[in-house]
Amino acid sequence: MDQVRINQMLGVTEAAAIAAGAWVGRGEKKIADGAAVEAMREALNKLPISGRVVIGEGERDEAPMLFIGEEVGTGGEEIDIAVDPVEGTNMCAYSQPNSLAVLAFAPRGALLYAPDTYMEKIAVGPAAAGVIDIDASPEANCQAVAKALGVEVSDLTVCLLDRDRNADTIAAVRAAGARVRLIGDGDIFAVMATALDDTGVDLYMGSGAAPEGVLAATAMRCMGGDFQGRFLFRNDDERARAIATAELDVDAVLQRDDLVRSDDAVFLATGITDGELLSGVGDGNQAHSIIMDCKTKSIRFIQSYYQVDQKA
Repeated sequence: MDQVRINQMLGVTEAAAIAAGAWVGRGEKKIADGAAVEAMREALNKLPISGRVVIGEGERDEAPMLFIGEEVGTGGEEIDIAVDPVEGTNMCAYSQPNSLAVLAFAPRGALLYAPDTYMEKIAVGPAAAGVIDIDASPEANCQAVAKALGVEVSDLTVCLLDRDRNADTIAAVRAAGARVRLIGDGDIFAVMATALDDTGVDLYMGSGAAPEGVLAATAMRCMGGDFQGRFLFRNDDERARAIATAELDVDAVLQRDDLVRSDDAVFLATGITDGELLSGVGDGNQAHSIIMDCKTKSIRFIQSYYQVDQKA
């Protein structure tokens, strides 16, 4: 992607993070999310692009802004956009770490276009890429990753969302002898953590939202990590929507490159709260962001300063 376009899109996540940052710690996750969505949409609609939201806040009848299928921009280059204006709404609302404003974009048709449903996921960093199998047992995956990393299973830390639907997987990981790190929200960062130094996370597994899976897969494509997913439809309508838009076998195991079909893709995130990857927006005048360019395999950290009207 052109560097000018990347910088333009970076301004979108920065706007969303600053808008949500005003609500950090106030216990109002819906208001924080709404502020970020509005800021992100306003910023996108100022850009000279013909953008299509393929991953958004939900279906059109559920989300008034940045819904799946929404067209944004003033006209120009045709791109697909995946957004999560507040990754970790609870983390933002209660001032917990690792809340992010996230966006990925790529040429039209390069990002999976699918409904807002659930997805079974497994991910690992580049050191163990190629050894995971979503159809294998948690024990088998732990053993394979440990062997690839040259450690014992007891040395592994596996991250999962703390949800009832993941209870059996959590129990199986512990039975295999690995450590478990449970998170309440934020599985985009949790997937990325497997490919980042100093997070202590070696493997991610369990079910979460499919949109976050596409965003995480974009980051993993740049970092060389491995990701597999499979849709978990809640009803026939979700399945029908996926068949109509996804342009692939919706029952198949989806590899990382099925979700992100081009190296000309970019992942952007701006910190809302302080975390292991990025600092938060603080008083609202600083934005700390990461840019991952799949084409150049480059990762850049950017710090921006804004003059903010503190009375607003």
